[in-house]
Amino acid sequence: MTDELLKAYAEVDVILSYMDNIYIEKIPLEVRKLFKDERLQGYEPKINPKIPLDEQNLQTKTYTILAMLNLNYWCEDEKEKQELIEIYAENDKKKEEELRKKYNPDNLFKNDKNDKITKPYREIEQNTALIEYKESNFLKKILNKIMSFFRRK
Repeated sequence: MTDELLKAYAEVDVILSYMDNIYIEKIPLEVRKLFKDERLQGYEPKINPKIPLDEQNLQTKTYTILAMLNLNYWCEDEKEKQELIEIYAENDKKKEEELRKKYNPDNLFKNDKNDKITKPYREIEQNTALIEYKESNFLKKILNKIMSFFRRK
């Protein structure tokens, strides 16, 4: 398992320790044991029970696990479950639209600043500078040739 998931298990375990026994008892013992046993060793999440969870720096997988616990174990009736499923589906749609806008191939080549298509490659200004090239003179060529004989041996 990834460190991110193991950190999420540790965070969920700490969050559950702050909750009332009414909610904890609704979660099967195997699931609670999974969070306790599989948590990342040496990682101590800093969770303040006086601050709302959405204002704390938690792993995204922690929120996902809590949402699934809420849906599977803490919902009182089917109507509440359906409402949650609809909310989760709506959130997924919003996230998909954000990703679609961000990575849309039609908008991929647009400039964010002025929303115009960037110049094709041939129209981009290229800075070129002249480099002075010096040919070695006749004596230097002969000297280099003689030196190359000595280097070979």
